Amino acid sequence: MSDDSQHPVRRAPWILPVIVGSQFAGTSLWFAGNAVLHDLQTQWDLGHSAIASLTSAVQLGFIFGTLLFAVLNLADRMAPRRLFLSCSLLGALANAAITVAGGHLSVLLALRFATGFFLAGIYPVGMKIAASWYQRGLGNALGLLVGALVLGTAFPHLLGAGGGQWPWRTVLLSVSTLAAAGGIALYLLVPTGPYLSARTSFDPRALGRIFRKPDFRAAAFGYFGHMWELYAFWAFLPVLLTAHVGRHCGVELDISLWSFLIIGVGAVGCSVGGWISARRGSAPVATVQIATSGLLCFFSPLLFLLPTPLFLLVLLGWGTVVVGDSPQFSALNASTAPRHLVGTALTIATCVGFLLTIPSIQLLGWLTAQVGPQFSFLALAPGPALGLVALYRLRIHVQS
Repeated sequence: MSDDSQHPVRRAPWILPVIVGSQFAGTSLWFAGNAVLHDLQTQWDLGHSAIASLTSAVQLGFIFGTLLFAVLNLADRMAPRRLFLSCSLLGALANAAITVAGGHLSVLLALRFATGFFLAGIYPVGMKIAASWYQRGLGNALGLLVGALVLGTAFPHLLGAGGGQWPWRTVLLSVSTLAAAGGIALYLLVPTGPYLSARTSFDPRALGRIFRKPDFRAAAFGYFGHMWELYAFWAFLPVLLTAHVGRHCGVELDISLWSFLIIGVGAVGCSVGGWISARRGSAPVATVQIATSGLLCFFSPLLFLLPTPLFLLVLLGWGTVVVGDSPQFSALNASTAPRHLVGTALTIATCVGFLLTIPSIQLLGWLTAQVGPQFSFLALAPGPALGLVALYRLRIHVQS
């Protein structure tokens, strides 16, 4: 089915695969540091606290980058293909520079921050490029894009499960090469889409204009509720698995393998959700998935009472829905934003959403230390609850 039955758009068959592949290649920079953190700790004597510091540096860099890009309307003032290429190359360079950092934690933090900063020109800009080619099928396209990001998130856990012995410098250089190749491929193979709005000049009032739209505001707050849960769940999933093993005598689990499977299955949730959204719409798909995820947050203390096979099955289901609604919220944000400010709207929504991941992760860490992982995941439930309220308000605005 075309995006617009009255004005069908002819697309080369490689358009979407190249966008998805380039998005995966670029966002693989996000967690490249996680794949080699153990080696960095051992060789450079960084200490255990460096793990949290390096991971947070990427998040903060991404937040700062998306905020700056949004304030400057950069995603709507610069050709998105050129911005994607530039940030892919610069992000790859920042990631590769770790190989010559010399073991200084301050330099590592700066380079991971820079990597996160340039990711602001990859992840949300990739969504805008997809939006320039798709309208009615946007939820389906973004489902594949976010699915690629999910697989990148899970990839470091797969490396740990496989016991890979690649030198850490080889890992970093390989990821940087992949990211650079993805940026070049998108620039060369994906032309400007027919739904790309004209470039805009700098407008300091753009953010206020975007959030004054009630339907966009509702869609964005739904996304914020989703983000409150998502990264905290991913970050503390190994803790949850380890705690289950500790409470059940004789149970042995490959924590890295199961972390990869539970996070990675989210790609299926994104892709299948996108396929359904092409027929049912993004809002119904997001509603079902975030409601299911919220119920799992609420009943999470009962997970420890389950036998291991059922425990793992439920977690696989949770991993499917916890991120499966993400592309649908992005599609709703894109479709409700002012048409000439779609790139800025997606960027600022992503910025605020990732900003919320920091307090949710910190809160979950504090609760895990205070009451243990069995009850700490209850703190994630308000996020899906907010998302459901926002989706209800969005439906009212659409119907009115």
